[in-house]
Amino acid sequence: MLAILAAIVFGFALLLDFMNTDLGAPDLFSTQTLMLIGFLLLSLYLAGVGAGPRGGGGGGGGRWYRGRRPGRG
Repeated sequence: MLAILAAIVFGFALLLDFMNTDLGAPDLFSTQTLMLIGFLLLSLYLAGVGAGPRGGGGGGGGRWYRGRRPGRG
Protein backbone atom coordinates (compact mmCIF):
# COMPACT_ATOMS: atom_id res chain seq x y z
CA MET A 1 0.00 0.00 0.00
CA LEU A 2 2.82 2.38 0.82
CA ALA A 3 4.48 1.66 -2.53
CA ILE A 4 1.25 2.56 -4.32
CA LEU A 5 1.02 5.82 -2.36
CA ALA A 6 4.66 6.56 -3.23
CA ALA A 7 3.92 5.97 -6.91
CA ILE A 8 0.95 8.34 -6.72
CA VAL A 9 3.04 11.04 -5.03
CA PHE A 10 5.85 10.63 -7.58
CA GLY A 11 3.33 10.83 -10.42
CA PHE A 12 1.77 13.97 -8.96
CA ALA A 13 5.22 15.55 -8.56
CA LEU A 14 6.09 14.69 -12.16
CA LEU A 15 2.82 16.16 -13.38
CA LEU A 16 3.42 19.40 -11.47
CA ASP A 17 6.94 19.55 -12.89
CA PHE A 18 5.68 19.05 -16.46
CA MET A 19 3.00 21.72 -16.02
CA ASN A 20 5.56 24.01 -14.34
CA THR A 21 3.17 24.99 -11.56
CA ASP A 22 3.07 24.88 -7.78
CA LEU A 23 -0.73 25.26 -7.43
CA GLY A 24 -0.33 28.59 -5.66
CA ALA A 25 1.51 27.14 -2.65
CA PRO A 26 5.24 27.08 -3.43
CA ASP A 27 6.29 25.75 -0.02
CA LEU A 28 3.64 23.03 0.15
CA PHE A 29 3.59 21.63 -3.38
CA SER A 30 7.14 22.06 -4.57
CA THR A 31 8.60 19.22 -6.60
CA GLN A 32 11.36 18.69 -4.06
CA THR A 33 8.90 18.35 -1.15
CA LEU A 34 6.75 15.84 -3.03
CA MET A 35 9.83 13.84 -4.00
CA LEU A 36 10.90 13.68 -0.35
CA ILE A 37 7.42 12.48 0.67
CA GLY A 38 7.59 9.82 -2.05
CA PHE A 39 11.03 8.68 -0.91
CA LEU A 40 9.78 8.49 2.68
CA LEU A 41 6.82 6.31 1.67
CA LEU A 42 9.04 4.12 -0.48
CA SER A 43 11.60 3.66 2.29
CA LEU A 44 8.85 2.76 4.77
CA TYR A 45 7.55 0.17 2.31
CA LEU A 46 11.02 -1.32 1.84
CA ALA A 47 11.52 -1.40 5.62
CA GLY A 48 8.39 -3.55 5.96
CA VAL A 49 6.11 -1.03 7.66
CA GLY A 50 2.47 -1.72 6.86
CA ALA A 51 3.21 -4.97 5.05
CA GLY A 52 0.20 -6.80 6.53
CA PRO A 53 0.08 -10.39 7.79
CA ARG A 54 2.86 -12.72 6.63
CA GLY A 55 2.87 -16.46 6.33
CA GLY A 56 0.46 -18.74 8.12
CA GLY A 57 -3.18 -19.08 7.25
CA GLY A 58 -4.46 -15.55 7.67
CA GLY A 59 -4.28 -14.25 4.14
CA GLY A 60 -0.77 -13.13 3.28
CA GLY A 61 0.82 -15.91 1.28
CA GLY A 62 1.41 -19.48 2.23
CA ARG A 63 -1.20 -22.20 1.91
CA TRP A 64 -4.43 -20.40 2.71
CA TYR A 65 -6.88 -23.26 2.16
CA ARG A 66 -6.83 -25.78 5.00
CA GLY A 67 -8.29 -29.19 4.31
CA ARG A 68 -9.26 -31.10 1.23
CA ARG A 69 -9.80 -29.05 -1.91
CA PRO A 70 -13.28 -29.48 -3.35
CA GLY A 71 -13.65 -30.93 -6.83
CA ARG A 72 -10.35 -32.80 -6.85
CA GLY A 73 -11.87 -36.30 -6.64
